[in-house]
Amino acid sequence: MMKVVEFRGAGGPEILHLARRDRPRAKAGEVLVRVLAAGVNRPDIQQRRGLYPPPPGASDLPGLDVAGIIETIGEGVQNFHIGDPVCALVNGGGYAEYCAVSEKQCLAIPRGLTFEQAASLPEVFFTAWNNIFLIGRLSHGESLLVQGGTSGVGLAAIQMARHLRNATVFATAGNQLKLQTCVDVGCAGAFDYHGNWAEQVRSAIGEQGIDLILDGQAGAYTQKHLDLLASGGRVVLIASHLGAVGEINFRQMVRRHQTLCGSTLRPCSAEFKGRIARDLMNEVWPLLEDGRIETKMHAVIPFDEVAEAHRILDANVQIGKVVLSVMPDLSSSIPNEVQGD
Repeated sequence: MMKVVEFRGAGGPEILHLARRDRPRAKAGEVLVRVLAAGVNRPDIQQRRGLYPPPPGASDLPGLDVAGIIETIGEGVQNFHIGDPVCALVNGGGYAEYCAVSEKQCLAIPRGLTFEQAASLPEVFFTAWNNIFLIGRLSHGESLLVQGGTSGVGLAAIQMARHLRNATVFATAGNQLKLQTCVDVGCAGAFDYHGNWAEQVRSAIGEQGIDLILDGQAGAYTQKHLDLLASGGRVVLIASHLGAVGEINFRQMVRRHQTLCGSTLRPCSAEFKGRIARDLMNEVWPLLEDGRIETKMHAVIPFDEVAEAHRILDANVQIGKVVLSVMPDLSSSIPNEVQGD
């Protein structure tokens, strides 16, 4: 048996509760991870509220990224072994002491990071990579606007765009501390979304407009974004917190060769996620190891206080990631010590 976090219906953090379930088994091509730490993400909040059901075949438990030690391996696993420390993007089930995941979605933990730090990586870096590089096609020297720059995805996007594409990056955030954090990690400008952020971005970027906008708000923001875009510019939507519908000027989109698209990573295949995992290992993990890119941790919360972790995200006060310490006796250990290096 293992300890897990379940929902009692849909609603606020009070519906989260601890329960016991059978451990999952590693199927062919999967590994079973003994979870030492698990990331808390915005999709978990939406699932708790009844707004984001898991895709077919996924666990009904929340949790999209984990870090821990491989307990068992399924038939055909080639790249990992029992005892390996890993972090992984999972399709659900991360709020548990054990989680089964395709080996394609696992990554070695960057040298020097704890399990808690490693658990903060997969969901945000997979999401940012998919949306700014694969879908958004950010090229060298282009400009990027990130709505919500101090979210986990926002901070990952800002840093990768700066270090891998030498992009000029702008962001929005909700208070002075968050705005300064955006500048500290590489933004050329950061603007309070409570004010006239669109005009401030327009003034900062000039007549050429923004090449790529990464947004989780949608609704009334969408036309504002199209107005800010350069000719040939792209808007990529990863959520719709300000509304599922909005009015936009299609003639403008056609005339200025603009692209508006959306994505969600969770239902994508293990093969697709594996492609992103390889890209991250090759291009981003070395930058994490030498400190040029960093993960920002807002709080580490004990597993049995998971409701407090959700309250932090509900209040939108976090800068970076909130992580659950699932097995605190090991979760702060350096992974290389587990490997015996």
